Amino acid sequence: MAKVEIVAERCKSCGYCVKFCPKQVLEIGTGVNSKGYEYVVPVRPEDCIGCAICGRMCPDGAIEIYK
Repeated sequence: MAKVEIVAERCKSCGYCVKFCPKQVLEIGTGVNSKGYEYVVPVRPEDCIGCAICGRMCPDGAIEIYK
């Protein structure tokens, strides 16, 4: 099973990772980072297949995927 981690302080809530995740693992959460952005959270981590599309789409390098 793959594991996806979000570095909340880097996330700017652009939503690219949410849009392109084939398994809808991620959503924009309600937590706010120090820059004032609601950061993305893995809401269905058990569905992550480790494709790393989210990490490649993230312009801020806020996503790390572990297989």
